[in-house]
This record gives sequence, structure tokens and C-alpha cells, in this order.
Amino acid sequence: MLTGKQKRYLRSLAEQSPAIFQIGKDGLSDNLIITVDNALRKRELVKVKVLKNSPYDLEELAFDLAMNTRSELVQIIGRTFLLYKEAEQPKIKLPR
Repeated sequence: MLTGKQKRYLRSLAEQSPAIFQIGKDGLSDNLIITVDNALRKRELVKVKVLKNSPYDLEELAFDLAMNTRSELVQIIGRTFLLYKEAEQPKIKLPR
């Protein structure tokens, strides 16, 4: 479980980076979940954008993707959310 200080730090790291995944009208597919999980293993921090044509609830998508990838939902802002999963060899040094 991330602390508030750690979430703020992760948000600051992701502030300028673009979303690397987009969820559209098809919602969450098995392929998308696997791809996001692989990206989390390498990057640890992933930004996902939900397109306007997606009929699914943004918060539900974010929680479902976090649960399926065993990651933590750091932030939902607008139509974008941020996921974090610590790698076996962490690249991001979280504050205590």
C-alpha cells in the first residue's frame, strides 16, 4: 500500500510523460491486460488514457486493470489514470 507521500512522488514523475496505453470502445481485453502488465514489470509506472468513445466507467476500468495486473492505482485525473507496480529490481526509489 502506497503512502500519500509516495503517491505524490509518483504523480510528479508521471506529470510530463504521455499516456502509453489507450482504452477505447472495446474496454479491457486479455491482450491489453497482458501488455500493461508487461509494461509495468519494465517501467513500474504506467499512464493509461480512456478515450471518449469508451462506454465503460472510468473508475471501474482503472480498478479492474489495477486488480488484473496486481498493481496500485495511484491517481485518476480527467480521463487518465496512473498505475504503479514495483519491479523485482526496482528502478523507482520511493520515499519512505
